[in-house]
Amino acid sequence: MKYFQCGRFRYPLSGAQSRTLVMGVLNITPDSFSDGGKYLHLESAIARAEQMIEDGVDIIDIGGESSRPGSAPLALDEELGRVMPVIYALRDCGKPLSIDTYKPQVMREALLAGVDMINDIQGFCSPDAIAAVQNADAALCAMHMQNTPTDMQISPEYADVNQEVKVFLRERLAAFEQAGIEAERICLDPGFGFGKTLEHNVAMFRHLPELQQELGLPVLVGVSRKSMIGGLTGRAAPERLAGSVAAALVAKQMGANIIRVHDVAETVDAYKVWDALSR
Repeated sequence: MKYFQCGRFRYPLSGAQSRTLVMGVLNITPDSFSDGGKYLHLESAIARAEQMIEDGVDIIDIGGESSRPGSAPLALDEELGRVMPVIYALRDCGKPLSIDTYKPQVMREALLAGVDMINDIQGFCSPDAIAAVQNADAALCAMHMQNTPTDMQISPEYADVNQEVKVFLRERLAAFEQAGIEAERICLDPGFGFGKTLEHNVAMFRHLPELQQELGLPVLVGVSRKSMIGGLTGRAAPERLAGSVAAALVAKQMGANIIRVHDVAETVDAYKVWDALSR
């Protein structure tokens, strides 16, 4: 595949113009694990998006429901009330907008408002989710998660985490193909921290090149400020910047196509230096 079609935007996957895309996290939530409540109001959310654009973000990922470990589901109306004003305010900002949701109705409303990507932590396992995105132009990110955010970190177990994640993602690809969804619209997320121990996360990270090679589609990596970084550094979420940037650099080295981060400016700067010095 030569390019990744992200709604109104197209990104090359090979050649001199290809690069690792930086997706900036915009949490419109009171309870996200790292920045909950900071951007809950429309004005602060817009200001944060504008800062990310100035910092060099490639995709803005808007989420209205926290998926931190132990979090409870959010009512549909409340999620729509949080994210839709932000989508309408930013849809002409010049950058692709992604909506982080697993609810088909939120997907439909966001698509009507002009989002360029749907990022589903449940991997579009719901037939209603497939139906909601089937005839759209938006990119789709299917993620692996064991159980649900409420209980996913209660003793997650795998016989072989890499094999089980790969099988799940292959099944999602088959479902997309059966629905007639073009491969150029699809990227895959192994789901770091979603029903995985530190050992599982490390094993998946080391397996990233094989995962991308075997599935043949863009891979998204999201480890920014997560417990994986805390487990490796011993630092609390607000103090995980250096560890998160280091992980972003390793993800780039491992061939990740998209990296989802809280700290856009620092990640973009690190990638600029990497690109300049490693050619």
